[in-house]
Amino acid sequence: MKYNTEEKKLAMPEYGRNIQNMVDYCVAIGDREERKRCANAIINIMGNMFPHLRDVNDFKHILWDHLAIMSDFKLDIDYPYEIVKKENLYARPPRIPYNNNRIRYRHYGKTLELMIRKATELEPGIEKDQLIKLLATQMKKSFLTWNKESVDDRKIFKDLDELSEGQIVLDEEVHKLVESRDILARNNTNKKNYPRKSR
Repeated sequence: MKYNTEEKKLAMPEYGRNIQNMVDYCVAIGDREERKRCANAIINIMGNMFPHLRDVNDFKHILWDHLAIMSDFKLDIDYPYEIVKKENLYARPPRIPYNNNRIRYRHYGKTLELMIRKATELEPGIEKDQLIKLLATQMKKSFLTWNKESVDDRKIFKDLDELSEGQIVLDEEVHKLVESRDILARNNTNKKNYPRKSR
């Protein structure tokens, strides 16, 4: 009796030794039609091993890719799908370019900065006024999310002035934002109502 440690390493351990032995047998079959029938039978067994994945897009395609990998791409059949190429299997994905732009205030985030810049480009009018009010309110909410204390509207207006490079100046006597306590109370209510994960 052979121990698993003496057997060859499994290409895809999740399918187990028996499936690998079936694949090896299939590769060794001389008749092409018989080899294809055997491959189809193996695919059906592989699919039955993971029935919960049947709703995944291209489930069958993934199985045929796995079969090709387990055969070390030596299984000579007409595949129903274009299978993954051996040279692409271990190729490193292209490097993701990271945006290194500095965020002036991390608690506001980059998106809010971009929206403020967009607001400065709008023509004066109702649309611009409404957007500025929404931005100021969102800034206050973001500030209170990261700084669990009351914040004065003057601080928000000062930051808005700075982020807009002096193009958006709000007067605290004219513009009133939602009270800090109301925002904090709403945040606390949302946390209480958030469904907890069952253990």
